[in-house]
Amino acid sequence: MLTLAQLFDRTVRHHRGRPAVVDGDNRLSWAELGERVAVAAGVLGELGLGTGRRFAIQAPNSPRFDELKWAGFRAGAVPVPVNWRLAAPEIEHILRDAECETIFVASEFLPVYDAPALAPWRDKLICLTGEAPEGMAHYDDLFAGASAAGITPTAAGDDAILQYTGGTTGRSKGVRISSTNVISSQLGFAMGLRARPDDVYLHLAPMFHSADLLAMAWTLVGGAHAYLPAFTPAAFLECVARNQVTSTIAVPTMLMMTLGDPAFEKADLSSLRLLGWGASPMDPEWVRRVAKAFPDIDISNCYGLTETAPDLTLFEPDELRRAIAEDDPAVASVGKPNAIVRLRVVDEAGNDVAEGASGELLARGPNITHGYLNLPELTKTALADGWLHTGDVARIDERGYVYLLDRVKDMIVSGGENVYSSEVEGALYTHPGVHECAVIGLPDDTYGEIVTAVVVPTADTDLDADTLIAHCRPLIAGFKLPRRIEFVETLPKSAMGKILKTDLRARTKN
Repeated sequence: MLTLAQLFDRTVRHHRGRPAVVDGDNRLSWAELGERVAVAAGVLGELGLGTGRRFAIQAPNSPRFDELKWAGFRAGAVPVPVNWRLAAPEIEHILRDAECETIFVASEFLPVYDAPALAPWRDKLICLTGEAPEGMAHYDDLFAGASAAGITPTAAGDDAILQYTGGTTGRSKGVRISSTNVISSQLGFAMGLRARPDDVYLHLAPMFHSADLLAMAWTLVGGAHAYLPAFTPAAFLECVARNQVTSTIAVPTMLMMTLGDPAFEKADLSSLRLLGWGASPMDPEWVRRVAKAFPDIDISNCYGLTETAPDLTLFEPDELRRAIAEDDPAVASVGKPNAIVRLRVVDEAGNDVAEGASGELLARGPNITHGYLNLPELTKTALADGWLHTGDVARIDERGYVYLLDRVKDMIVSGGENVYSSEVEGALYTHPGVHECAVIGLPDDTYGEIVTAVVVPTADTDLDADTLIAHCRPLIAGFKLPRRIEFVETLPKSAMGKILKTDLRARTKN
């Protein structure tokens, strides 16, 4: 297996004259990008960032972010993308856990390092973009004085990038991802979505998240890359038109916001041929809305985790359109396994369940992480018997479609019955007055837990709990009906648009 540095060099050789970066007026060919990455690797070398040494990148989506990441692979150093939405103590945990020796920071994020918790890292900062404070080194100056560096020999199974999980249930964990993990995952992804050399892929999801590894599918085939620094519906739509974007992967929240924005009606999306989504499941009702809103574009759904670099399943565009047209129940699925992975569904004892039955989803393949940094016991548990325990409750039907039902920790047990929040949410979403919703279990003396729905109504909708319960009654069993419904303006979400049910449970009083 190639390393990521060797893969990049291969792409540069094979596609030298083709566009690699399409970012407004900033345009680079693969040959030009290759030269910049070689010099950036020289910068890292002069900073002492050699084999296995870790450095952080805290910046918005940009060509500069990609340049540094590829430079790390070339130098044998390990990039550590940092979520710039985190608070100082959370950033401190990542930098300390990863033992980051240098932090490349966009100027707009430098103020967070004034916090006492981050004082030990002030002298390790390098300003990546914007104006550097007095006494702080700037990346551009280091780049101007550096020489191109060759590829540092590493093994395909060595750590290539360290991705920290969101930490929504506690301290975030550093997921160790190798070249083999990423390339294996993206070979299957590129085949399933038919990535092309003439594509322009838009980095829409935050590049600090593992979802950005999906962009590697387009690097594999020599496609070009465009970048959106910060998402708004208007900025997304304008970026597609300006850069003639052909392909992108969003998160459901982004699509939901875009379809509801006035700018959507006037947007020029003529270049777009492929629109995918992942990071969190999208309710079938919203899948149909997206399909209707983008009638001439290939749409696709995928699912994975940081630990799977990051893809496990893919709903290929032709199959998804067919399922929608035929009102196939598979619309509720996240597609079929990526070509390079094996999936199982097991019960609490670890035994395989019958076809179509639910249980915890386990995964095995060359894309699976080899563990968590500094967490040997958690690694042993998560990768027991060579299978990744995803923590997701799922079922796989006779055709191979994978249906996500819940997180193991989020499953509701009410009156002795298991209730999967996705089933209740699916019923709620069929009401036109429901824009977004989340279903959680809250403690109850009689039932153990009661099914509780938190609902964001559509604009200008007069909606009440009795109406919604009556709507759901013919759709799901009585024990699954919400016994309590709260209406809110927004739901708490992670940087990738995942609804934070832990936060919901904490703030929703019983």
